[in-house]
Amino acid sequence: MPFIPHTEQDIKEMLHTLNLKNTEQLFSEIPKNLRIKHYRDFLKPLSEMQVTRLMKARAKKDKAGLCFIGAGAYEHYIPAPVWDLAARGEFMTAYTPYQAEASQGTLQTIYEYQTMIANLTGMDVSNASLYDGASAVGEAALMAIRANRNSETKKILVAQTLHPNYRKVAKTIATPQDVEFIDIPYNKKTGTTSLKELHKFRSEDITAVVIQQPNFFGGIEEADKITDWAHEHNALVIAVVNPIAITLLKEPGAWGKKGADIVIGDGQPLGCPLASGGPYFGFMSCKKEHFRTMPGRIIGKTTDTEGKPGYVLNLQAREQHIRRAKATSNICTNQGLMATASTIFMSLLGAESLYNAAIKCHQNSHKLKLMLTKSRKIKTLFAGPTFHEFVISTKHPTHTLLSALNKHGIQGGFDLSHDYPELGNALLICATETKTDDDLKAYAQAMQKVEAEL
Repeated sequence: MPFIPHTEQDIKEMLHTLNLKNTEQLFSEIPKNLRIKHYRDFLKPLSEMQVTRLMKARAKKDKAGLCFIGAGAYEHYIPAPVWDLAARGEFMTAYTPYQAEASQGTLQTIYEYQTMIANLTGMDVSNASLYDGASAVGEAALMAIRANRNSETKKILVAQTLHPNYRKVAKTIATPQDVEFIDIPYNKKTGTTSLKELHKFRSEDITAVVIQQPNFFGGIEEADKITDWAHEHNALVIAVVNPIAITLLKEPGAWGKKGADIVIGDGQPLGCPLASGGPYFGFMSCKKEHFRTMPGRIIGKTTDTEGKPGYVLNLQAREQHIRRAKATSNICTNQGLMATASTIFMSLLGAESLYNAAIKCHQNSHKLKLMLTKSRKIKTLFAGPTFHEFVISTKHPTHTLLSALNKHGIQGGFDLSHDYPELGNALLICATETKTDDDLKAYAQAMQKVEAEL
C-alpha cells in the first residue's frame, strides 16, 4: 500500500482546525516521565536504494536448514492456494469492515473463521481475533475476572508448563490491572502440572486456572481432572491449546464434566509460515454465557427484508466504539489477514486432513525420540505421552550442542536452560508432518557426529 506523508501545509491546517499550536500538544495526555526524549539505536535516514540493499544483505543471513525448534512456532505444510488467495488486494489491504453493506465478503470470511474455531475447540462462540497466543492469555485472564462473579479476587493460577513467553506477556498486560498470577509447579518426573500443588489452593478464592494442552514440554496434561478441580472450587478454566493437536486430542469443550470456559491459542499452525517471527494471530472461543465479556469482535449472520443472508458486526466492545474506558479490551485492531489465511487453510484441508497431519506429527516425533535415545548420552527427561515435542537431557551444554548441530544444517531445538534452569542441559525438540524419514535420520546422524566431536 503506498504511503504519502503529510505536507507542511497539511499539518498547519490540521493544527488550525484543532486549535493547537504544535503537534506536541496532540500528546499532552501522556505524562512526560513516560516519554522517550531521544530514539536510540536508530539507523540514519536512508534512501530507497540504500534500504533495498540493506534488506537484501540481511536476507542473506537467513540460513536454510532442517528446523526442529517448535516452542510455539511450528513448521507445517501450507498449500499454495492459501496465500495466493489471502494475498489478493481485497484481503491484503482490507481493514475493519465497519460499513457492512460494502464488506459482505470480508464479514462472511470472518464468520466462517469463527464457526471453524468454535467447532475446532468445542465451544459455543468465537471472536475474530487477537494479536497472538501470548497476548491472548492476558486478555483471557481479564475476561475471566469479568465473567467469574463468584470470585472476589483477581487470582489466576498458571501452570508453569505454560509457554514462558506467554506467562511473561500475560503479566505485562494484566498485572497493571491488579491481576495476581500464581505459578503452579510441575511434576519433575512427568513434566506436567502437579495436582498436589493445585490442591494447596483448595481453600482460596481463585478466579481462574490456566492450563496448556499439550504443554510447553509437549506433554499431555490431565485436563479432565484439572478442569473438574477448578469448577469444584468456583474457578473458570482457561485452556491454551495447539489447534492442530486438538484435532487428535479431546477438544477443550469436552474437558471434565462441564468443559473449559475460555479457549485460546496461537493460530500460527493454521496456515501461517515461519516468516522470521511472524505475524501470527491469537484465537479465542468461549461458552455462550461468557461471550459478552469477550474482547475483540463477533460477526453475526442475519437475513434482510427480502430473506437474503447478510453478515454484520454484532459485538465490538472496544475502546473506540463509544465505550472507551469501559471497553472490555484495548485491542485496537485484529489479525484479520492471518485469520483469513487460516480460514482458507482449514477449508482446503478439512477435518480429515487436519487429523492426518496431527497423526503424522505425533508419529514423526516418536520416531525421532527413539532414534536419539539410542545413544547412552541422551535421555528423555520426562515420562508420559507427548504430541509433537519432547525434551531430552544431554551431557553437553545445550547452547554448545545447538551451535554444533547448526554447522550440519540442523536447527536442533529450543534451549530450555534460560527459562527452566533447574532442568540442566535440556533441549526441546519438535518434529511436524513436514519431516521425512530421511530428515529424521539426518538429525540423528548429525547428533551422533556432534557427540563424537564434543
